[in-house]
Amino acid sequence: MQRPRPVTPAAGQESVWDYPRPPRVETVHARVTIRLGGELVADTRDAVRVLETSHPPVYYLPLGDFVDGALVDAPGSSFCEFKGAARYLDVHGGDRVAPGAGWNYPHPSPGYEMLTDMVAVYAGPMDECTVDGEIVVAQPGGFYGGWVTSSVVGPFKGVPGSMGW
Repeated sequence: MQRPRPVTPAAGQESVWDYPRPPRVETVHARVTIRLGGELVADTRDAVRVLETSHPPVYYLPLGDFVDGALVDAPGSSFCEFKGAARYLDVHGGDRVAPGAGWNYPHPSPGYEMLTDMVAVYAGPMDECTVDGEIVVAQPGGFYGGWVTSSVVGPFKGVPGSMGW
């Protein structure tokens, strides 16, 4: 399949087609929040994001910045060729549970040590995820965990027909 035509970013925006492969991890200088079941389940200014070609950033928050009881071990695991073995977490907030909506890398591969004790969450099942007050949109397709904000342009992997990108 042919690489799609990237959207030209405006001033202050990034194209996901300029992100590297293998992915890069970088600190985020923004307030990041997650709400579920009407409750704030995470709030941090110590997030990192993973940037990978064709994907909106995946935000990882420190385990310690989730409220007590918000993360519970869930069945299943997966393996990323770059980051290593992932475990899944159910996210609890208010009277809601989002099964397997969080994941982390307890022992990330070399080069990804910044992800130790950090958790990513799928935006779709949450009430709201924000980056500096902007409500994010979940990466299309439901498989990947990127967060789309007004600061990134695509097209994004996950849309129909993007499997071969």
